[in-house]
Amino acid sequence: MAAHAETSSHSTTHATGTTGELRVVVVTPEQTVLDATSDFVALPLFDGELGVAPGHAPMIGRLGYGELRIGHGEGQRYYIDGGFVQVVDNVVSVLTNRAIAAPKLDETKIGETISYLLTTPAAGDDELNRRDRALAQSRAQLRVAQHAK
Repeated sequence: MAAHAETSSHSTTHATGTTGELRVVVVTPEQTVLDATSDFVALPLFDGELGVAPGHAPMIGRLGYGELRIGHGEGQRYYIDGGFVQVVDNVVSVLTNRAIAAPKLDETKIGETISYLLTTPAAGDDELNRRDRALAQSRAQLRVAQHAK
């Protein structure tokens, strides 16, 4: 353990300045949605969920539709619409098509969208794939909105 502490004291400085914090950056094609620090981040991967704490091993992952949670308990919550995540040197970089703060999600409107999608016929593989993707996105938004209560 002493060898690890000695090694880390000679490593490059982390972006947050301390090893007990993560810098979380969420970027969409239009803007930087968030640039904050936290002690924990949970992300929806395309095949599960990833939890990131300070000192996490470097990685790149493909994101799914779902909830980005920043911090423990009543931390910040966002719906993210797929994309990629990179974790390196206590910086969690999220590149996504869309990031919506959970309080801005309207459950009623999302429910109406789901009902519309379920009752609208789709012909052909392309239309079915678009509808299935829109349903998955809407259902993920609804889950995020309900968890944010």
